[in-house]
Amino acid sequence: MDKTLLLVDVDCGVDDAQALMVAFAAPHVEILGITCCHGNTTLENVCRNVLRVLKTCNRLEIPVYGGASKPLLANTLHASFYHGVDGLGDAADSTAPDIGLLQKEHAVLAMIRIVNEYSGKVSVVATGPLTNLALAVNMDPTFPQKIKSLFIMGGNMESRGNTTVCGEFNFACDPEAAYIVLNGFDCPTHIATWEFTCKNELPWEFYHEWISQKTEKAEFMRKISAHAERFIKSCAKDKGEEWTRGFVSCDSYAMAAAIDDTFVTDSMNCAVGVELSGTLTRGMMVLDTLGMLQRKHKVFVMTKCDTEKLKFLLIKALQ
Repeated sequence: MDKTLLLVDVDCGVDDAQALMVAFAAPHVEILGITCCHGNTTLENVCRNVLRVLKTCNRLEIPVYGGASKPLLANTLHASFYHGVDGLGDAADSTAPDIGLLQKEHAVLAMIRIVNEYSGKVSVVATGPLTNLALAVNMDPTFPQKIKSLFIMGGNMESRGNTTVCGEFNFACDPEAAYIVLNGFDCPTHIATWEFTCKNELPWEFYHEWISQKTEKAEFMRKISAHAERFIKSCAKDKGEEWTRGFVSCDSYAMAAAIDDTFVTDSMNCAVGVELSGTLTRGMMVLDTLGMLQRKHKVFVMTKCDTEKLKFLLIKALQ
């Protein structure tokens, strides 16, 4: 089997860590680089978190690059309420790798270089704000044409927000970047939206079995996930049982789609846009199901997936 070549762009919180570990466990996947972006926490924390995940999985040979530390124009947002101040549940490890292990090359320059070296062969998986990708296409307008496929976790399809009234976190972090990417990238694009992940949640019984595996990786996952689990339970108490319907590893859905082309079982194919000006809707992804935007490029918005395959990938990730 030919190797699946990936370039992964993250704002490494708990679910980014889960997505990375899913990719590491897939024998046919080769990660050419991990680029870091602001988002769930500060850029420095994101970089440290990626190195912590790599050390846990014995994959420190994978190069890690620091990128955008703030949005293009928007105010900076972080998600410490869910991921903890450090981005990995405030479960700090005193033996975490030294930040000096980061590559000196900037993430955006590394993206452009890697895609040029493997033109047409690399899929990009973006699980955070799209600032690095927006900067890449602004620096090199041919960048999207050299990508095999783009997989995004972000945006929404039913105007349901998780950060603002109508905004999903990754897009709300940098609406201008999301706008640039969805308007400027013409490669095959697959989007795992917030609502899609929620509608394909996994049972909590599976989650507890998953993190109870007797391995170092499972122990790592138990520690970094505890803060998020407490947050979800507190939300359920305040906001209702809908908040505890199931376990959702948002970023793992985009990663699963990138490494297994049978994972997504149904999707919508349409043009999309991002609202930048609305008082209540800034950062919201808009689906042009009627073709009124008259855009040639259409994306695949995931709607259904094989959750049993996701379970399998997650189990393998912690073995």
